[in-house]
Amino acid sequence: MKAIRIDGDTLVWGEAEPPALGPGEVRIAVQATAINRADLVQRSGNYPPPPGASDILGLECAGEIVEVGEGVTRVEPGDLVCALLAGGGYAEQVVVPAGQVLKVPAGFDAVRAAAIPEVFATAYLNLYMEAALAKGERVLLHAGASGVGTAGVQLCRAFGNPCLVTAGGQDKIERCVALGADGGADRHAGGFEDTVKAWTDGAGVDVILDPVGAGYLEQNVRCLATGGRLVLIGLMGGAVAEIHLGMLLVKRLRLIGSTLRARPISEKAAVMDALQRRVWPLFESGDVEPVIERVMPITEADAAHALVASNETVGKVVLTVG
Repeated sequence: MKAIRIDGDTLVWGEAEPPALGPGEVRIAVQATAINRADLVQRSGNYPPPPGASDILGLECAGEIVEVGEGVTRVEPGDLVCALLAGGGYAEQVVVPAGQVLKVPAGFDAVRAAAIPEVFATAYLNLYMEAALAKGERVLLHAGASGVGTAGVQLCRAFGNPCLVTAGGQDKIERCVALGADGGADRHAGGFEDTVKAWTDGAGVDVILDPVGAGYLEQNVRCLATGGRLVLIGLMGGAVAEIHLGMLLVKRLRLIGSTLRARPISEKAAVMDALQRRVWPLFESGDVEPVIERVMPITEADAAHALVASNETVGKVVLTVG
């Protein structure tokens, strides 16, 4: 098969060894995959795949089931599916545990479906499973125009959670408002604390989803309401920060660290099952839609990575295979 390999500073589409199929796994002929920031970090050498995972980039894909391993009944050859991966998506074939695979929503093709698994699983897991977000609670979504952010905005709208975003520019904030956000703060214009306090009449938000880390920690803590939860899913703004522990005690706050890629198969399968129950009907009704900035052939993966790194995108960049 062919796959993207990292050759120095370049991504090259070339020959690679097909993955072996084991019990409980399925083989997918990949039709489309999508770029995540984790791919860029792995490419730089700072985010190695979990033990046993493919070292090929790609955390999600969509395509046709061509083979199933022993014991698999969830899908069968010929099914069009999308999958949450620990790696391997930038390739013509990928092998993945069956629990991390779902038939695409009715009416979806592979391109739209490839933009679903990683960002919607991340948003749903961290807002509704880790933070136990209840209907009516208010949310602050950092990087609201990202893939995870645009997924989170739509889930909040669908499940009755008012949300505010931070984003890099008024145009991105307006895109988030069109998806269901109440408003936002431009990260280029300073802090977000005043915007949050004005939006909540000083009460603060119940949940913050944060891929930034150290650079936002102090403001995040001040912006949380009593009983609030901060879910940390990334460190784009640094990994080391001081925190006033007294505020955590007085406001009874919870700081939750969360990653998806390295979780056990059973936990990933539980997230995918939850998406099928609660989010798949929203895709099929048109109430929720993966936001796609651009579709490019996988042979242009280098240019696609540069586009994502530019921070000029809203939602996902999808790569077509074949």
